[in-house]
Amino acid sequence: MTTDQILVGLGLTVVLAVGSQVLAALLRVPALIVLLPVGFTAGALTDDINPTNLLGPAFSPLVSLSVALILYDAGLGLDLAHLKGHTRRVVTRLLWLGVLLTWAFATLFAELFLGMSSRAAVMLGAILVVSGPTVVGPLLSFVRPVERLQRILTWEGSLIDPIGGILGALVFHSVTSSTSESLGRQILAFLGSIAVGLAGGVVGAVALWLLLGRLHLPETLGTTAQLAAVIGVAAACDAIRDDTGLIAAVAMGVAVANLKAFDVPARNPFFETVVQLVLGLLFISISATITPDSLKHLVLPTLGLVAVLVLVTRPLVAAISTLRTDLTKGERAFVGWMAPRGIVAAANASTFSASLVADGVGGASKILPATFLVIVATVTLYGFTAVPASRLFGVRRPARSRPLLVGGSRWVVDLGRALKSAGLDVLMWAGLERERDRIRESGLELAPGELLAAATGQGAEIEGITAVLMLTDEDDFNALAATMLRGNLEGPVYRVGPTRRRHGVVAPSTGGKILFGDALTGPALAHWYAEGARIAALPVQDGIPAGAALLFRVRADGALAPVIEDGTPLPKEGDIAVLLGPPPDGPDQPGR
Repeated sequence: MTTDQILVGLGLTVVLAVGSQVLAALLRVPALIVLLPVGFTAGALTDDINPTNLLGPAFSPLVSLSVALILYDAGLGLDLAHLKGHTRRVVTRLLWLGVLLTWAFATLFAELFLGMSSRAAVMLGAILVVSGPTVVGPLLSFVRPVERLQRILTWEGSLIDPIGGILGALVFHSVTSSTSESLGRQILAFLGSIAVGLAGGVVGAVALWLLLGRLHLPETLGTTAQLAAVIGVAAACDAIRDDTGLIAAVAMGVAVANLKAFDVPARNPFFETVVQLVLGLLFISISATITPDSLKHLVLPTLGLVAVLVLVTRPLVAAISTLRTDLTKGERAFVGWMAPRGIVAAANASTFSASLVADGVGGASKILPATFLVIVATVTLYGFTAVPASRLFGVRRPARSRPLLVGGSRWVVDLGRALKSAGLDVLMWAGLERERDRIRESGLELAPGELLAAATGQGAEIEGITAVLMLTDEDDFNALAATMLRGNLEGPVYRVGPTRRRHGVVAPSTGGKILFGDALTGPALAHWYAEGARIAALPVQDGIPAGAALLFRVRADGALAPVIEDGTPLPKEGDIAVLLGPPPDGPDQPGR
């Protein structure tokens, strides 16, 4: 290719990747539903974006290292504190039992439906065992299932990818080897690959501890250090044994997320942006390698294979994996209806199929297009049916607001109880232990971990947070935390008004919307509460009672409408008003 063609190809790939993700966000559908057909169409129209032409032999290792980055990012969202009890039992079963049964069924029916040789079918079966956080995460964010289901499926998707990657590499070497190895030697090779990956993860975690924990690098340099450590360790592991870098990457992410020695931000927008861009580039590039001719006579047989995987294999795996656990029937059914294929399946198919075709393995030319069709079919199917299925099985979180109240003063806890009595699913967070004890004693749910981890990113998705209310006694903390949370949370961020208008750590126009107006500042609320005023939730039809101040209206559909300095929400039928009532001796109205 000429220099101009390479420039055009690289630029077009980036534009298509980002453009597809923007379009998917506007349509509120998983990005894969747009990325795959866009990449396929572009590849059919021009050879300029074909990655084998652009990058040559460097494409396959770049795919492997890119997937390692994606899995490291997924590992950062895995909290070991939540992997316990029946959740851990289900995840463990889904991993080992799911891999074995899916591999067996996919192999058998690939050979039957697609007319492959047994060696090609075994390879395709190994490729299709994976799921992955790149497809499961967006689907779960869209569906919003109950917390336990979200954790189970997130853990499964994040851990099954490296296992599937190693399995694919071992099967590939077994298929292409001139001598057949015994089952015992293959099992030892599999365990050896896991050992190499875990060892690499330990080395990478130590390197990150030195870089982030001891050197205390600034945020930008710390992010680039993470990128370098993950890529360096993954490359070294892959050079020793194929695809072991994926295990190392996940292990490094889990270590950084769970070990107290690491002090990293709960959110890192730059790193997340890099991962998002890499994901888009991979799917555009890999789908561009699929030609229309390669799909001829494969669509219907592959849809038959998808039907077996979706209607037989996954429900069977879920039924056995959730047997004798405390999951409800609806939760067990939903686990059986969530197994889309993602980037690792595409990457493995792209990496292994060309070599198998060159070695003359019968049916190997069908591996990549069949994988592409399975990914498109499963993502589309689950993408459009997951929400109705979650409703049918009764596992979707209610549409009612779930506010996170930050603060542990007595009036804040009282407000949390009032909002809960109005039908909202309230989550609390406080930094001081005595305040956390007060929240626990009240019976309200206490968010675990650090504030930013609970209120942003995957923490907010798992907890189902729809709004954050900064209600601590520290005005500057409220303003600064609200400023950091804005843009990292889909819902609004509010804060209680400061004592007086003054110069603070952020400009007055930033730091979230001001609650309750000028009269009811944080200290004023605490004062009225100390004087005997109380917060209550009441169905109010004929106006606010004399002497009471309106704080919130909870709509009939569960939406939370707060009083803010810009205005008071208008009453609607079915509202429940959250009020600050006057003290028992009846002084002047505490609010406006």
